[in-house]
Amino acid sequence: MFPNHRPRRLRTHPQLRRMVQEHTLSPRDLIYPLFAVPGEGIAQEVTSMPGVYQLSVDKVVEEAKQTYDLGIPAIILFGIPESKDTEATGAWHDCGIVQKATQAVKEAVPDLLVMVDTCLCEYTNHGHCGYLEVGDLMGRVLNDPTLELLKKTAVSQAQAGADVIAPSGMMDGFVQAIRQGLDEAGFEDIPILSYAAKYASAYYGPFRDAADSTPQFGDRRTYQMDPANSREALKEIELDIAEGADMLMVKPALSYMDIIWQVKQASHLPVAAYNVSGEYAMVKAAALNGWVDEERIVLETLTSFKRAGADLILTYHAKDAARWLPK
Repeated sequence: MFPNHRPRRLRTHPQLRRMVQEHTLSPRDLIYPLFAVPGEGIAQEVTSMPGVYQLSVDKVVEEAKQTYDLGIPAIILFGIPESKDTEATGAWHDCGIVQKATQAVKEAVPDLLVMVDTCLCEYTNHGHCGYLEVGDLMGRVLNDPTLELLKKTAVSQAQAGADVIAPSGMMDGFVQAIRQGLDEAGFEDIPILSYAAKYASAYYGPFRDAADSTPQFGDRRTYQMDPANSREALKEIELDIAEGADMLMVKPALSYMDIIWQVKQASHLPVAAYNVSGEYAMVKAAALNGWVDEERIVLETLTSFKRAGADLILTYHAKDAARWLPK
């Protein structure tokens, strides 16, 4: 049909390949997750995530400086509190671990964008994302009372200096509640990056080691999405947009690139993909065994998220990827 057309002609020279490349990956696309813990001088490696550490605030600051120096514009902070309770006090207390880490990073690296995970599972003594019905062993979270805790948490994080609030609990109406709380507290200009399509995924296992957030009973299927569903994701993003979300996230990323694509087509908002802990751990394990070329497979995977429609990528590979990418 096209006898004179040979696509390989455009692949013959490395400069030409770069010039016709349809999608590019840059350190500017990346967000680096960090886990803050109480104490000083602590850098405890997460066994299931080689190269990822639980860090005391002073070490978080060191990592933040390195991240910024590599050209990565943002981090997202998670916290492991000193103690846990049914009220998730460590999430919204002014002296909470994420609040302390946020303040320290903003003082040390003011131009680095600090996003904060706004969820409760790391702070409750049962590991679920909010209030539970008394005696409930199924992990059914009471939606509306939990919204009040999320609102308090977001406002506290904003007061500490957070640049972006990223709620991840998948409660109905959580974006609206947080937007209302932020606006009433005078933080109208702080954007919300909603975990709009967060699936009940097996890929989260290593994260629960890092964040010490494994549910003590039941699971999170009563509030996170069924991996079999895609139309539901579009419904969730539609609701979040109507409630005031400024950016949308799909989590996980690797097995949900079709969802990233659909979300991108359905919305004009920036779309983030979370390259989650299990995805990271599989690559690390294979690389440590010499089964894959880590650099090539990481850059290929991250580029595929861009090709699927992601504008932003949260990834534990961020620092390595920034070093590997051409300057």
